[in-house]
Amino acid sequence: MIAGIYGRKENMSENYSEHFNEIVDKAKAAGTPMRTVIAGADVDNILQGALDAQEDGFIEPILVGNYKKIMDTLERLGYTDRKFDIQPVSYDINVVQYAIEMVRAGNADALLRGNTQTRDFLLPILNKANHLLKKDSLVTHVVLMGVPDYDRLLAVSDVTLLINPTLKEKEGVIRNMVSALNMFGIDKPNVALLSLVEKPSFHMKDTVEAQTLVMEHNESPIANCNLAGPIAYDLIMSKKAAELKDYECPYCGEFDGIVVSSLISGNLMVKVLETNGGATGCGILMGSNIPIAITSRSDKKEETYLSLAACAAMFNSPNKKAYYGE
Repeated sequence: MIAGIYGRKENMSENYSEHFNEIVDKAKAAGTPMRTVIAGADVDNILQGALDAQEDGFIEPILVGNYKKIMDTLERLGYTDRKFDIQPVSYDINVVQYAIEMVRAGNADALLRGNTQTRDFLLPILNKANHLLKKDSLVTHVVLMGVPDYDRLLAVSDVTLLINPTLKEKEGVIRNMVSALNMFGIDKPNVALLSLVEKPSFHMKDTVEAQTLVMEHNESPIANCNLAGPIAYDLIMSKKAAELKDYECPYCGEFDGIVVSSLISGNLMVKVLETNGGATGCGILMGSNIPIAITSRSDKKEETYLSLAACAAMFNSPNKKAYYGE
């Protein structure tokens, strides 16, 4: 291991939605910092978010990647007196696989996506030879969002892995989402199956699947949640919109999670809310044996910070095995 002494930043000003306060409090109260490998630790916003999390005591970052690029990034950010564990990796070594090997060897607890393409980050994780996946579990990306004028944390999934999820995969998305929301204090979340319209139509496969899922759930619950759909976005978010459209559903304006019908609809919705709607989000992978934080390389540093807080809160939970057990 190579250690260096670089600068110390002030604590992050809590520039994130109050919806995340409980998650951050859980992370800060965890005690032992979560040893987190940053695969490609040479991108400013991600590294800054991770170092703010270190300053608040809930992670211990391990910087993996090109040594010169990491040093240049630390210098650019103004760190001159903080000690870091830097793991230099040559160009011919896969930084994500190197990070995974550190976890498997017991030298780290968690992964954070750094300066790597989404595909390059996910493929080694999904490789069964690396033993990161829970048995019989679907891996999904759950984005937790603080949306302006919405009174609760909102989960959206899946926005990274499943291009056009099957009916069976949607069941896994629901289970993973409910599991994440349970961890953050929502015992029986209200979950919506997003669609363009509320009435099933054979022209729109996702509406028929949503109706099927709700019917199956009513007979034998998929997870401990209230499930509704198909339902359009405006009705999900607004009780008033539901009243105007004479749509009867007790959960409108009070949904805790949205299961999207396709990758493009979910990814687009999250990016529009974050880029133009003033929302703050954070991303975690569910279905793995270790905590994995994933955000976009264009996201604000706060979103990396919050993704790590969510992972740390789950990793240090008394119910840890429910999320990261085999």
